[in-house]
Amino acid sequence: MHRAPPNPDSLGKDHFSLQLYLNSLNSSGAEPESAQSLSRTGTMNASPIARRAGLACLLLLAPLAGPAHASNITLPPETPAILDKIYSFDLEGAVDAAKRMEQELPNHPLGYLLEAEALWWRIWCTSADFKYGMSDARRRPKLEADRHYFELAAKVLSLAEAQIKQNESAEMQFYAGMAEASSARLYGLRGENRNAARSGVRGREHLQRAKALDPDLADADLGLGLYNYYVDTLSAIAKILRFFVGIPGGSKQEGVRLLEHAIAQGVLTSNLARFYLALNLHRYDQQYEKALTVLGPLVEKYPANPLFQLARGDLYAKLGRKPQALACYRAASTSPVQDAKCQTRVQELVRASIASLGTE
Repeated sequence: MHRAPPNPDSLGKDHFSLQLYLNSLNSSGAEPESAQSLSRTGTMNASPIARRAGLACLLLLAPLAGPAHASNITLPPETPAILDKIYSFDLEGAVDAAKRMEQELPNHPLGYLLEAEALWWRIWCTSADFKYGMSDARRRPKLEADRHYFELAAKVLSLAEAQIKQNESAEMQFYAGMAEASSARLYGLRGENRNAARSGVRGREHLQRAKALDPDLADADLGLGLYNYYVDTLSAIAKILRFFVGIPGGSKQEGVRLLEHAIAQGVLTSNLARFYLALNLHRYDQQYEKALTVLGPLVEKYPANPLFQLARGDLYAKLGRKPQALACYRAASTSPVQDAKCQTRVQELVRASIASLGTE
């Protein structure tokens, strides 16, 4: 079956993981000549690239509640409740609970990571716009409020690395990778490609080390799966550049397999792997039915999350199922969003989404 080509914004997202490596491998500090020429033609323009904070390197993180499969990651007992608050969109309650964990376990990285995660979804919400039939966070300026988020990521990294020095473990390497990726995704959203590159590449290295120490650590498959997926979606010219600068290749099929493994066996990343697999099936592969199947359990578990409702509504819209799309958009509109700026943005996204259907 012939598939429509990805939209221009998606192409910029595809290229971001390559841009991260091109920047980090350029020891002179100048943009490689080949990348400069591509930027001038718009094929790898840094601005649209940076709109998507993450891709392979930046989407490695964000713990989510999942079934308690066998794992070497040991969670404090209050973790599932905090995660449920985050993904039910009780972000203020999640921040308060995460801070209590920080007080009770000041030397454990997880409390600080959970607080950063709650803040991230607020950032995502207030940064999102509706384009190409999808609500997504693509770009926003630097804000003073970002300082605390970066401080949390630095704290997670510091605590994890301190324990790695004393007694290296896959768990602490995993947390270190998540910390670097936390910084990288916000740098990318702000268009700071070089900072995103440095943090993103270091995060991937930590995750690879975690898997080397514990091959059964399914949570690390989220980041590695996204890397494989995105590298394999690069355009032909980008793949040639990747080859010449020595960036490891990837396989979309392997990426999907790893994401599905994280969904099935991950303790911290199961639901996030589900969310991003659904988005990728929508954005790049136009497999809307499959994406709905993947996303469905997440929306059913967290119906009060307006961003999940919007994502499902977008998929229904692409399939021409207007009544179902409208139901999702209206559910997003009535979600109890505490943050005023986020609430305003959700209403804007809902109006744009409904308008795109050509109906009231």
